[in-house]
Amino acid sequence: MEDPSQENIISLVNSIFQVSDFTKTEFSLEFKIEDIDFKSKFEGLARKLEDMRYVCKLEKMEEGGLYVIIQKFPPRKQRKWLSSTWTPRILFAIVISFVMVDGYYRTSWANSIVEIGDPLEMAAVYTLSLLGILGIHELGHIIAAKAHGLKTTWPYFIPGLPVIGIPTFGAFIQSKGLTINREILFDVAIAGPIAGLVIAIIVSMFAAYTAPVLDQELSEGVFDDTRLSEWGMGEPLLMTASLAMFGKGDVYGNTVYMTPVMFAAWIGFLITFLNLLPAWQLDGGHMARTLLGVKLHKYATYGSMAILVLLNFWLMALLILFMSSRNPSASPLDDVSPLSRNRKLAYLGIIVLAVLCAPLPSGFLSGLLP
Repeated sequence: MEDPSQENIISLVNSIFQVSDFTKTEFSLEFKIEDIDFKSKFEGLARKLEDMRYVCKLEKMEEGGLYVIIQKFPPRKQRKWLSSTWTPRILFAIVISFVMVDGYYRTSWANSIVEIGDPLEMAAVYTLSLLGILGIHELGHIIAAKAHGLKTTWPYFIPGLPVIGIPTFGAFIQSKGLTINREILFDVAIAGPIAGLVIAIIVSMFAAYTAPVLDQELSEGVFDDTRLSEWGMGEPLLMTASLAMFGKGDVYGNTVYMTPVMFAAWIGFLITFLNLLPAWQLDGGHMARTLLGVKLHKYATYGSMAILVLLNFWLMALLILFMSSRNPSASPLDDVSPLSRNRKLAYLGIIVLAVLCAPLPSGFLSGLLP
């Protein structure tokens, strides 16, 4: 690895670590280090080298040696449409229009059965609710990334299929920096679902409070004629709890109409559930990867696909299978330092939240109750 600045790099590494051996290859500089407390030192080195257009990786060899391997920063391949500052703005405008159209038609359909409000006004509330959940989710990622010194792109909202399906398939951001260790990867991953879930719960409670209850005669007529009151996509326990707060839902023997705002809450819970699965490079997949390692994370991905199949989300399971075969998991530069105890405990809470957000089969809770 020939470069005028390599002597500076060698000097930098020696000033930070206790180097016991050094090897220079054609493409890298390899330092065997003897430091016991190396985590924070490596993080500082990684940030300095990134500014110098170099990347370092910490590897533990089979014989037990710990090595810092430094290479020239590989050129990044970025699609032009993703690098454009207009792309996220255009996508956001498209998604807003799709959600508004979807909300307008859902309100119009609802009003043919039971009056829930002006279609345009309800569409605006629906749009604010749904994009609020998704936007706060991504904002959680951005804030956590910024706290760790990582720059990110603006959120890219993904247009969906309004009226005939879901008007948006969520959003994502891209990191402009390197993920140095497991804790950074974990923190950025967990922040999004938690932030979005808080808004989803608020929207769910508002939806449960405002949702009309259909009387038995009207409910049976709707079920027989249009089946609009039948909801076969599963009901998260958190939504069931929201309905129970106001004495509504199957547990109380009545039928609640799925209003647009309640549908927004349902989408929010679904997206949170999917993101919390320990699969691939979903948020939950990143968290599982930091805790379980490469091999067990692969098995967790397969297990997640099995859960999706059981819940009848075949398409999502196939998508994860396809994407994980192309790019299995994210790898931090320091994949040696273990996750902290508090983060391990936090992951237990993530498992509980995933269960609470899961779209469980209709009547699941009532079947458990005596």
